[in-house]
Amino acid sequence: MKKEWFFDRYCKQQFVALLEDGKLMEFAAEKEENGAIVGNIYKGRVVNVLAGMNAAFVSCGLERNCYLSMEESYTDYTKYDGTMGAMNLRLPDLKVGDEILVQVTKPPRGTKGAKVTTHLSFVGKTLIYLPNTDFLGISRKITDEKEREDLLKSVDKLRDEKKGDGFIIRTKAVSAPMKKLKKESEYLKKLWLDLISRAKSAPVGKVLYNDIDLPVRMIRDSMGDDVVAIHVGDVDLYERLLSLIRLQKEIPERKLILYKGERMMFREYGISEIIYDAVRPTVPLENGGYLVIDQTEAMTVIDVNTGSFVGDTSHEETVFAVNLEATKEIARQVRLRNIGGIVVVDFIDMLEETHKEKITEVLAEYLKADKAKCNVLPMSELCLTQFTRKRVGNETSSYLVKTCEHCKGNGYVHDDTFVITRIRGDLLECFANGFKSAIVELNEGIMRKILNEGLFTSDVKGRWAKKRIYLVPHRTYKEEYFSVRGDNADVLSLPDNAKLLY
Repeated sequence: MKKEWFFDRYCKQQFVALLEDGKLMEFAAEKEENGAIVGNIYKGRVVNVLAGMNAAFVSCGLERNCYLSMEESYTDYTKYDGTMGAMNLRLPDLKVGDEILVQVTKPPRGTKGAKVTTHLSFVGKTLIYLPNTDFLGISRKITDEKEREDLLKSVDKLRDEKKGDGFIIRTKAVSAPMKKLKKESEYLKKLWLDLISRAKSAPVGKVLYNDIDLPVRMIRDSMGDDVVAIHVGDVDLYERLLSLIRLQKEIPERKLILYKGERMMFREYGISEIIYDAVRPTVPLENGGYLVIDQTEAMTVIDVNTGSFVGDTSHEETVFAVNLEATKEIARQVRLRNIGGIVVVDFIDMLEETHKEKITEVLAEYLKADKAKCNVLPMSELCLTQFTRKRVGNETSSYLVKTCEHCKGNGYVHDDTFVITRIRGDLLECFANGFKSAIVELNEGIMRKILNEGLFTSDVKGRWAKKRIYLVPHRTYKEEYFSVRGDNADVLSLPDNAKLLY
């Protein structure tokens, strides 16, 4: 399988996309400042204890209070094999006003705050250090019994029995020498000791530990030998990733490629249009069938339809062929849209039990390629299949759309940042076509956001230094509507409210 990664940064955002054999499989976006909070460790204060739910709410300086369960195992041990030490997983009785250290395990979603744990973890490339959890685990993706046994014995020696700490052995530990495992374990332990030292005098709400940002996280967790190219659309980001690759010496430098085109990189490679499709409910299948995807707060429902596919044998074979084609696309769509939680698939009704079992088997097989853990249940008599997918970060739609304020949450419109990145893409296209000036007619609020937050500052000082860009605000324009046109005239005829960009 040919894997190509794409990294870019602009408008104070960072973006990453993964193509497998030319198909977009994953996409993620993150703010450069105060981006993803999963993995961050905060000093928090208990503000409410709910005995009936055996839970507490903790103020961590975020927009909403965080949820802390008082009797869960906190770390997702279900994807690792290992032995839990003799310990009581239930938290001691908490009181309002208690100050505790918590780590975010799930981001805020809808009206719900982030989910946190007191069982902290520090993630490395080969190991995960658990400073206050007596657990020694190993990834299930390491299947060789001799390798598993040797790794468990080696890493067990790195633990401090008096402190009751633990480690989880990650998949990439297989190719790492013992010297490297020991060095990484010492580094992760130093992070913990430094955090404890700073926590004593830190105020409530202070971020004591930040997990690494999106591009570096992807290099650490997702890169393998099957990657053929890593395309980077920003010079500063390219230099940063190049330094990291040289330091790690695991990915050949030749695979890191700086994009030098005039147009937006994601547009040049046809990725932008596919990303836009990630919020559309209807997804066509290659054989003429189609999916309808409906995401709600509680679950996601996927409906499979035959569409224009009629087959050439029996009705049973026709619907089986459509359902079989749908399994591959469903596995791709949940990765691309980063759908988490419960997913219910309404397959087209089939009569033969062997067909039902085959659809479930193939769906589970395709979902194995997903780095987020998935669990598929047997198909019901109504040809409904349920599966769960672990939530990892925010859904792709959270970058692309926002709730429409005019219909009070019943619909969505394009998110401001998404609209602004589209404007930037059209400006790049305009200048790549040889124009010296560009006139952008846009919503007044979108223009204020561009100017107030300086979202195009780096482009104006860099690649657009010799260009002229005029913004023409319109109060009647919907937020997602805009137009960009180029002009090479020395004197432009513009309305009085036009503003020269910077």
